[in-house]
Amino acid sequence: MTGPRRLDWDEGSPERLYVLTGGRSGSTAREPLDLVSLIVARSAPDPVLQPEHAAIVRMCASPLSVAEVSAYLALPASVVMVLLTDLIAQRWVEARPPIPAASLPDVELLEAVMHGLRKL
Repeated sequence: MTGPRRLDWDEGSPERLYVLTGGRSGSTAREPLDLVSLIVARSAPDPVLQPEHAAIVRMCASPLSVAEVSAYLALPASVVMVLLTDLIAQRWVEARPPIPAASLPDVELLEAVMHGLRKL
């Protein structure tokens, strides 16, 4: 008879997630992170960073959303937000708020410009 399947350390076990976050369960950032917040690295990773932190800094050489970072690392978004809070506090990365929908160009205006250009 076999017991319940135990998650491997690399498969997102609760123990691994606890160690990664230092037991913290929430972000302490001054400005809360959102799943669509863009994360951008400020410099190259340093060997003193733990592997997950270094991976985030490397992958965010080009802006990525918190959700994308979470997906690439195969870690829960809550864990990634704790790791990002650490990196923001240490100035390894910066968070940029998403562009509000109100500041995006009007679709009708863009279509009118496109149709006008086609007529030229």
